[in-house]
Amino acid sequence: PRSVSMNAVPDVAQSAVLAESEPMPEGSIAVHGFDFNNGCDISQILASYAHTGFQATNFGLAVEEVRRMLTWRLSDEAVADDEDESLRDHASRAAVGCTIFLGVTSNLISAGTRETIRWLIEHRKVSCLVTTAGGIEEDLMKCLAPHYMGDFALKGAELRKKGINRIGNLLVPNRNYCLFEDWLTPLLDEMLDEQESEHRIWSPSQMIARMGERINDESSICYWANKNGIPIFCPAITDGSIGDMLFFHSFKRSGLVVDLVQDIRAINRMAIDAKRTGMCIFGGGLVKHHICNANLMRNGAHYAVFVNTGQAFDGSDSGASPDEAVSWGKVRMDAAPVKVSADATLILPLLVAQTFAHPSTQLTTHQDSETPIS
Repeated sequence: PRSVSMNAVPDVAQSAVLAESEPMPEGSIAVHGFDFNNGCDISQILASYAHTGFQATNFGLAVEEVRRMLTWRLSDEAVADDEDESLRDHASRAAVGCTIFLGVTSNLISAGTRETIRWLIEHRKVSCLVTTAGGIEEDLMKCLAPHYMGDFALKGAELRKKGINRIGNLLVPNRNYCLFEDWLTPLLDEMLDEQESEHRIWSPSQMIARMGERINDESSICYWANKNGIPIFCPAITDGSIGDMLFFHSFKRSGLVVDLVQDIRAINRMAIDAKRTGMCIFGGGLVKHHICNANLMRNGAHYAVFVNTGQAFDGSDSGASPDEAVSWGKVRMDAAPVKVSADATLILPLLVAQTFAHPSTQLTTHQDSETPIS
């Protein structure tokens, strides 16, 4: 047998451990985090995320993607042969920006991120909002009474005895829902009166606009959406306290009709008619799919940022990667969509701080008139 030197590193080990590397591609970015010797500038810390790694880097990519949405103008593109005459001169084209669809699940309105969402609507930074019934009713309920901080570990049975509802580590007294019923029931009567006297059929977005008009509270998302003519689409408007109120109301006065078809036409038309679209979707489920499906009608959005904690292995749309949306035609094949896998209560305010609210991107996106839509 061949003798093996006990004083030399075995060739197989040396070649495995010390294998040659190919040169890194030109322009490769070195990993480098923020140096606190340079102070404590929050904006600079967030900017350093881009080359920190993991979800911090995905956050940095999301910042870049949202900035692309905000800075694009139709004047960046050549004038098409079939372009409308009103959009042929540079000034008119420079006034046309990206149509931005904002989606948030209701828990983000239950939480303090409501104020961030309200700011986006108040300052007309997005073109529409898609949320669920909980998002609508909890925005309005907070105008009537506050939610409170709690704890994830509080026992459900004990809270039930006290008439307190838990949303994660937030608490909502049942009294808040009673106040909401007292506020909403006369409004449902009014809507039914208009349906009967004026033959008006309400869509969910029109109902929400009327609620926003009537709440008349500047802390409300619905208030600012109505004032700025920004539609709030809520295809599952009966899935929550509003549905409970509609159910109870139907025993007092039956016949109120809510027409979903008006709204699916409106959101799909918004996507089709846009010159370019972007999606900012926080959370999953209905709001994510509803926005993505509207953008299917135009063969995909140009820009997309998803922020959620969903995972792809179970086949859910909530956890689906942006690349899966490309396969459906909901995101364009040449887009650079980003998913940040994180709790949206952490990411949403930071992302807004680095984009919509950042001095470098102080642009108004929504371009409709300020005429209320109620």
